[in-house]
Amino acid sequence: MRNNLFIILAGALFGAGLALSGMTDPTRVVGFLDLSGSWDPTLAFVMGGALLVFGGGYRLLRKKFNLPSDSGDGLTKRMVMGAALFGIGWGLGGFCPGPAIANLGALRTEALIFVPAMAVGMIFVQRLFRADS
Repeated sequence: MRNNLFIILAGALFGAGLALSGMTDPTRVVGFLDLSGSWDPTLAFVMGGALLVFGGGYRLLRKKFNLPSDSGDGLTKRMVMGAALFGIGWGLGGFCPGPAIANLGALRTEALIFVPAMAVGMIFVQRLFRADS
């Protein structure tokens, strides 16, 4: 129960941060990806702030958690293909999975279309490649 509470609190904190920073708005993401037009650097600042917080927290707490060791696989063709598909979906939809799910709460039409399509894609790939995770 305690672990579930921490998961819920972390998710709520993540969602609040997305909303507060304006990252639930797909036009911000598209603006960040539009290098030849009116580029919006907001996403870079949000990511930079997140990395600073993560880096500090990781250094303080890494000894308290059992982190998995490197599996030694390195970059694989499957990983690169998955990252490319993720990026294409993110760019076309203007949504990363976190903000997309956060936008479900606002009943935003784009999220109501994007999230089920994302879920179908995930299920399809899991079944196609028999992926366990």
